[in-house]
Amino acid sequence: MTRTSKILLTVFALLILASGCTQNKQKTMYGEKVTDKELTGVQDKQKAVLLKDLDRKYENPKAHYELGRLYHSEGLWDKAEWEYNKALAFDPMHHEAQASIIRLLIDKGDQSRSEVVADMYMSQASISAKHSLLLGRAFQERGLDEYTLACFKQAHNLAPNSVVINKQIGYYYLLKKDDTNAEIYLRRAFELDPSQAEIAGELGRLGVRVETPKKKPRDIKKLDKMAEKKLEEQK
Repeated sequence: MTRTSKILLTVFALLILASGCTQNKQKTMYGEKVTDKELTGVQDKQKAVLLKDLDRKYENPKAHYELGRLYHSEGLWDKAEWEYNKALAFDPMHHEAQASIIRLLIDKGDQSRSEVVADMYMSQASISAKHSLLLGRAFQERGLDEYTLACFKQAHNLAPNSVVINKQIGYYYLLKKDDTNAEIYLRRAFELDPSQAEIAGELGRLGVRVETPKKKPRDIKKLDKMAEKKLEEQK
């Protein structure tokens, strides 16, 4: 072997070693740091498990949804959308899949279609305050603020005396640093159920003085039951 060949082999070996040492570290969906190669391996194993689940029971909306999430994280838009839609085919009110489709359409730059589909899902959810609230939460988890608030307000219109919904909207505004609106909804939630020390604390931080009774008044208990019954009827 010539001296030149030895030098080239040495340089090549050093480049391979350097590339191995500088391999990027990423986080998986569960938070642990792994290399690019390891990450691919983890996702492949997750896919294999999900595909095996679907072999046993193809009409499994959860497996389709989770598989869609993996494809989504890899930028495989068509495959992800296919799996999300399969989840919805077997569970038409799978709100996580619905919100994920909107997130996917926005991620791939299809803004106009995302707006049309989001309006369709919100219209479907308008059958009940519960579904409107759950869809809003799914939108919120994916950073879709415009649709989040629209769903929460839709839920509020359907059940304005719901403690849960007023509280949810109040906390949404707190996260957005909108103390004025946060106070309005948290005040209403507290009026409906003055036994909630957590809400009393938040109102206190907003400068509102409230007192938490030792026992929940009977009329409040009755109102809670009526609100719960109304939500059940709207399912």
